[in-house]
Amino acid sequence: MILYLNPFTGLAGDMLLGALLDAGASLDAVRGAVAETGLTGWRLDAERVRTGALTATRALVTVDDDATERRAAELLAMAARAGLPVAEAALTAIAEAEAALHGEPVAEVHLHELGGHDTLVDIVGCAAALRDLGVTRVHCAPLPLGAGVVHTRHGVLPVPAPATLALLKGARVRGGEAGEAVTPTGAALLGAAGTTYGPAPEMVLRATGYGAGGRVLPDRPNVTVAMIGEPVAEPEPVTGPGRQVVLSTNLDDVTGEVLGHVVERALAAGAADAWVTPAVMKKGRPAHVLHVLTPPELAGELQHLVLAETGSLGLRRSVVEKVALPRHFETVRLHGRDVRMKHGPWGVKPEYDDLAALAEATGKPLRELAREAYDAL
Repeated sequence: MILYLNPFTGLAGDMLLGALLDAGASLDAVRGAVAETGLTGWRLDAERVRTGALTATRALVTVDDDATERRAAELLAMAARAGLPVAEAALTAIAEAEAALHGEPVAEVHLHELGGHDTLVDIVGCAAALRDLGVTRVHCAPLPLGAGVVHTRHGVLPVPAPATLALLKGARVRGGEAGEAVTPTGAALLGAAGTTYGPAPEMVLRATGYGAGGRVLPDRPNVTVAMIGEPVAEPEPVTGPGRQVVLSTNLDDVTGEVLGHVVERALAAGAADAWVTPAVMKKGRPAHVLHVLTPPELAGELQHLVLAETGSLGLRRSVVEKVALPRHFETVRLHGRDVRMKHGPWGVKPEYDDLAALAEATGKPLRELAREAYDAL
């Protein structure tokens, strides 16, 4: 399904959650996902409210714990239990933005206003609502930036807040009226969902939802509008951070050395991945299929490289959605050298290049060094 957002007066985490619930997301599914984080002392309700001339859904979070400051690592660990990549990516983006602004390591940064129960409920809740609605693509109209100042633990800051601006990198924005129109939580969720900005895509509209904000505006309803639709049959332009292009060509007259050379050149030129699979062509000829996964902006350059290096008379281009889960690195010390350990939502493994260099330096088997790396965690 496609989600198109109209941030009529802005976008915050609770407004997005309210709009998704209003569009049909299950409140029980959202509550269940938040409960999986292990968070205690909270309650989430969806209330129908009147805002201006419209009736909308307000997502209300009630908490017993009024603490607003927590380490980002604590919130990330809780979000990981829910198994929602969008939630983990959004919290990771917030932690990285705050760490960069305050000059602290990501693992140690404290989230002040963003460290409360409501941040985790909003982010995990929105990610769960997207999953429940079957949303695979998110589009959004340009975001109003707002103006003025906001009062924080760090004093008075300009609007948009610095963290919001950092999280909006790559987003399409426009001027706005006084007040905070987009919150860091809202900006982080859009980035984590791989949002594409611009007019509404062609789709078959299936549901509409209105999410209410807390402010009362004198001349208009304070809402974010969510539209849920099915994609039409025609292919859409290759846009958005999740979209990639796969180039593939069948080759029955290219040596293994040339194939390896093309894979290395493609990766060096910016391909996200490149690989070769065996195949049998017509008349029983043994062959290989060369595949190159590339960002859309590099597809033309890499297409030329593949055709020039292989001598192929053509190739196939297909648009795919690449899902990249959040990951982070931890370093362990083995035999006087650093070995990076890549952590994902469901596992960890040592970096091959580091192990290979260590095996070369020590003469030890690579498999033995890998076991040592796991033991050193």
